[in-house]
Amino acid sequence: MKRISLLILAVFVSLSAVAQRAKAVCGPYVQCVTETGFTIVWTTDVESVAWVEVAPDDGTHFYNKERDKYYDARGNGVYPIGKIHKVEVDGLEPGTTYRYRIMYKGVTAYNGSGDVQYMKANGTDVYRGQPHKITTFKQDYDEVRFDIFNDIHGKDSLFNIILSGARDNRDFVFLNGDMTSNIATEDLIAKMYLTSAARSLNGGLPLFVSRGNHELRGRDAVKWFDYFETPTGKPYYSFSIGKFFFVVLDACEDKPDSDIEYSGIVASAPYVKRQAKWLKEVLASQECRNAEVRIAFCHVPPESNGWYGAAQMNELLVPPLNEAGIDAMFCGHIHRWRVSEPDGKLSDAEFPVICNPNMQRMEVTATKKSLDIKTFDTNGVNTNKCTISIQ
Repeated sequence: MKRISLLILAVFVSLSAVAQRAKAVCGPYVQCVTETGFTIVWTTDVESVAWVEVAPDDGTHFYNKERDKYYDARGNGVYPIGKIHKVEVDGLEPGTTYRYRIMYKGVTAYNGSGDVQYMKANGTDVYRGQPHKITTFKQDYDEVRFDIFNDIHGKDSLFNIILSGARDNRDFVFLNGDMTSNIATEDLIAKMYLTSAARSLNGGLPLFVSRGNHELRGRDAVKWFDYFETPTGKPYYSFSIGKFFFVVLDACEDKPDSDIEYSGIVASAPYVKRQAKWLKEVLASQECRNAEVRIAFCHVPPESNGWYGAAQMNELLVPPLNEAGIDAMFCGHIHRWRVSEPDGKLSDAEFPVICNPNMQRMEVTATKKSLDIKTFDTNGVNTNKCTISIQ
């Protein structure tokens, strides 16, 4: 009798596991958007196998036919099992809108011989709801509009207020560092800002990010990059939107690596030197040289006589930017509005450096002749503005 009861219990547990479904807890959000593709990132509450189904935005129902499937390719032929999912979609047409849904199956068991047991599949509701939509970048733009957020430091409630006032007609959103004060546990990345950002972007507006100095702090700081995808596979990278070229840099920490605050686990100096070598190469590329507008992002602004991180950036990363003719750089870090002219007083930068205040939204409209810049506080009040001419 006891054996039968245990058998019934085992069957009940097995059936319950099959009836359960994994849930998406953060995302989806879109990264690495190009003229021919994009990458979808999201997280689930349990380890899962995941994929993305894509359809043209042609008026047919999503269930009209079998849709193209794209799987997480990080396993190089084996589907990765995990909670963070990154699926690259490619082979698309420029300036074209596509619909997609994320799909995933929670894994309940994975034994030593390789047998896998799954929960029921789950994903974007396209029966009663609507699939997500994303538009690939066009080949040419007269202007590019983007919003910048930085130095939120985990104040998600205030971040949501700033997000709610954001404009709709943006081409992308940029998170420019220090979105948390530290990453003691990796769940803070989603909890403190990323879930809110993903919800605001609705799985369609491209998201680009840079790393701030506070995102190098905490036991799980090394896991920050797990939640993002870049063309280089590193926190520093470049991307283009038509003839607008963008380069994203990582100044790392603001104090010397040996500082007591870092507990002996920070080695930014050799990392920034490798980054400087890469920067020279990417700025010499045809993509950069053929661009009509060149913009840089970095959390820490360069300062020749400032703290270590700012001085290191000024010494190693500013010279190649000068040589390439960068038009402007957007930074944060100092928690206040500042426009540094290229006069040699603050840094060696031969381009203006614009710092967005903490807890404010910066709106930028870039044309081939100028950058129109405005900042807004949590009350939606326009606090600062300027226009920078592009030579």
